[in-house]
Amino acid sequence: MTRPIIGITTYGQDEDLQFKIPRQYVDCVRRAGGLPWLLPPGEVDLDDFFAAIDGLILAGGGDLNPEHYQGQSHSSIYMLDAERDTMELQIAKTAIATKMPTLAICRGVQVVNVALGGTLFEHLPDVVGNAVVHRLPPREPTEHPIRVLPESRLAKILTATDFSAASWHHQAIRDIGPGLEPVAFAPDNTIEAVELQGHPWLIGVQWHPELTAATDTIQQKLFNEFVIAIKGLRENLRGSA
Repeated sequence: MTRPIIGITTYGQDEDLQFKIPRQYVDCVRRAGGLPWLLPPGEVDLDDFFAAIDGLILAGGGDLNPEHYQGQSHSSIYMLDAERDTMELQIAKTAIATKMPTLAICRGVQVVNVALGGTLFEHLPDVVGNAVVHRLPPREPTEHPIRVLPESRLAKILTATDFSAASWHHQAIRDIGPGLEPVAFAPDNTIEAVELQGHPWLIGVQWHPELTAATDTIQQKLFNEFVIAIKGLRENLRGSA
């Protein structure tokens, strides 16, 4: 059986005109048995992309422009990229409509939520304070505890409900989009993971599993089970053809 092709969105181009993505995303997919396929911002016609891939990872990165969720400007908002916003919101909507297996990470889960009509907290510390640190200053990763609802698909995938995970965000889901079910929380009740009801496999996590997956089997399981599920769905499609 050929390896499932996993499309991974990338950051927008930087000042050196380069598109980038942390290699941990690629490493996690390879360890799970998938073939990574990077998609930089700017692609207008996404039909060929969706025809080629078996699964999708909406990766982390800078902030969504608040105009996409009727939010307010804030001094902490950074790395706005209109080209990336436009493409990824369309990708999310298409993945939902076509039932493409999708893993959304950090910014990615925010994109999914906004694509479904949800909203975000523009700067989480303004709302929940700093009892739980979700990002170190100025913009560095940290870790904090996660609590997963035991009846959720995510808990069954990770075979764990309480663990620490890498956190690197200052925004989070405020109003949850229709169809999304919150299934994990930080100690301050920030939504840390969601599942899309009626979709074969769409899970979004606010933390960064890729940062620790090389040494943390709980986090690597998320990628492993993602690829396993894709293989199963692909076989089912072939069997019904």
